[in-house]
Amino acid sequence: MTPSVQPIDSRSVTELVTNELRRSIVSGDLAPGATFSLREIADLLNVSFIPVREALRNLEGEGLVITNPGKSARVAPLDLEDLHAIYTLRGYLEPQIARASCLLITDSELDRLYEQTQHFGDPTHTIDTVYESHHAFHADLLAPAATTWDMRTLNSLWRAAERYIRIGFKKAVPDPEENLRRQREHEHLVVTFRLRDPDAAAAAVARHLSLNEATAQRGLAAYTETV
Repeated sequence: MTPSVQPIDSRSVTELVTNELRRSIVSGDLAPGATFSLREIADLLNVSFIPVREALRNLEGEGLVITNPGKSARVAPLDLEDLHAIYTLRGYLEPQIARASCLLITDSELDRLYEQTQHFGDPTHTIDTVYESHHAFHADLLAPAATTWDMRTLNSLWRAAERYIRIGFKKAVPDPEENLRRQREHEHLVVTFRLRDPDAAAAAVARHLSLNEATAQRGLAAYTETV
């Protein structure tokens, strides 16, 4: 008789620790440049030393932490040149995919995405509460023309940019119209894709990326001057 209880995969603990540390870093709860011991993190999360060490290896591979000799680590500092490099790569890739996607995406999918943009204007939202839906919006907008490798590359770039965007937008000078601006920006993307004009779609995506980078750069510049 086959046992009904399945063995526990120890990697799940490492994944949980990785996810929690990543969340703390990209949200800014663990500040850029902050140092901590592996034992401190293990005690805070009530786990053993081993999954913390494995989690930090994962996060070091993502460029989020720098491990030090011994048993300590440091949150990777913010680098505005890195942010620009990430957006330069996105600026090469995303507009080109948009050129093809605007010809392939269905009207019903554009209707759904337009409806999703209305949530971006909710005044109660912050960059933290809309980041995941914002990520999904852009993935779905490009998906009809994106290859598996396109999406792998984009997800890597989006993850690399996440900490900069979350912290940068939160540190930018507060704008009471920010949520409405975000809604209108994304409405504009959908409306432009409906034109089925590759040049217009590519230009709209490039403009959107440029605006987002500029906002993040302003917030991060102010932030790095105070730390």
